[in-house]
Amino acid sequence: MAHRLSLAGWRWPATQLRCGSVPSPLPSLSPPRRHSPSAPQAIAPGPHRILLGSGAATPPLLVEALMGRGAELAGSEVVHLLTLGPAPYAEEPACAHFRHTAYFIGPNTRPAVAAGRADWLPMHLSELPALVASPEQGVDVALIQVGAAWSCWLACRPDAHGFVSLGASVDVGHAGWQAATSVLAEVNGSMPRTHGDTFVPVEAIDCFVHNDSPLPELAPPAGPPDEVSLAIGRHVAALVPDGATLQMGIGKIPNAVAHALRDHKDLGLHTEVLTDGVVELVQRGVVTGAAKSFLRHKAVAALALGSTELYAWMDDNPSLSMHPSSFTNDPAVIARNDRMAAINAALSVDLTGQVASDTLGGSFYSGIGGQVDFLRGAARSRGGLPIIALPSTAAGGATSRILPELGAGAGVTTCRGDVHWVVTEYGAAQLWGRSVRQRAAALIGIAHPAFREGLREHARARRWL
Repeated sequence: MAHRLSLAGWRWPATQLRCGSVPSPLPSLSPPRRHSPSAPQAIAPGPHRILLGSGAATPPLLVEALMGRGAELAGSEVVHLLTLGPAPYAEEPACAHFRHTAYFIGPNTRPAVAAGRADWLPMHLSELPALVASPEQGVDVALIQVGAAWSCWLACRPDAHGFVSLGASVDVGHAGWQAATSVLAEVNGSMPRTHGDTFVPVEAIDCFVHNDSPLPELAPPAGPPDEVSLAIGRHVAALVPDGATLQMGIGKIPNAVAHALRDHKDLGLHTEVLTDGVVELVQRGVVTGAAKSFLRHKAVAALALGSTELYAWMDDNPSLSMHPSSFTNDPAVIARNDRMAAINAALSVDLTGQVASDTLGGSFYSGIGGQVDFLRGAARSRGGLPIIALPSTAAGGATSRILPELGAGAGVTTCRGDVHWVVTEYGAAQLWGRSVRQRAAALIGIAHPAFREGLREHARARRWL
């Protein structure tokens, strides 16, 4: 059983916080005063809005225990960004007690959203921390996973000043623990202790449980990048100057871009998601941060998704600064980086430059995330490069991703006014400052040759050419 803690102070130079295995079921306590060291709190019965840590910081033992209290917590809403691992609250029979709202739809929740068992809340990632803390839609329970200075199965120790670290996931978890009236944490020795705005005082946490399992990994795509991705990577890299600051996401195309940037010099990093591909550039000496105009020599991120090697590189690394997404994704903050290159993927683009990134075949697929945040930030940056990158075709070459018009049910993630560059394996099209006629011609020029004539016919019928 997990021991409910009595936290008597902030400084713990030699004190160990007693921990245990997962409580089953989760302890039920009426919530006392916030931050009361003499009376720690857990989750009281009744409906709540419960935030889970993102990515590798999802607390699996607390989620498991949460499922055991379904009847007591009936009507509760479980909210989170992309998480790694199961999402039992979105499945039968747990969804009879819990309703999941996805801030970003991942593979583990996509079937539930499609079936109507769960909801999607579209919002820019820069604004999500404010939502999490708002009086109207804020969270009152936060379940997080943290890293301590030292941890074993009997005890966990915060640092000398009484803090634990949010580690690999600061994004919305930072706002969550500050807003919630009940904060429960899994302490995991595998969670990296990261620098930046990541630290949580132990007296803000009402209950600790111990987890000694490895963090879940998001493995990079198997094998070398395919030829289409490599070609896209080369075209993107040709746009990026030495000394630029990068933002990239996850997947084949960002990995191919990272591969194509290996000969660049003194790149910087200010991104939403930290991945293995970008860290490889750091280790190769390509990303140094030496030319950054903001937070020089610091790699800045909100969330890490990758391998055990990535998490090990992050641990106590003073060159890495992790922050909530209200900071990393704020367009005004992003714009403080000169030569900001924001490289984002898309599912389709129409001939006027509208971008669909969160819907596929008329169904909700992912989320807005930070795409618009970073494209707008890069647009304001001196010498900035807002880039949308995608293969020219889908379904094994059967359909074009450059479309006459977005299909029925497709959502516009990025409006045409925010799109500057679009890159496929056939080249790069600059849309900024271009008329619809010029845009259509440029986008047809980077479409797959098999679809160009059909696109021209549509453009002529609309009198765009």
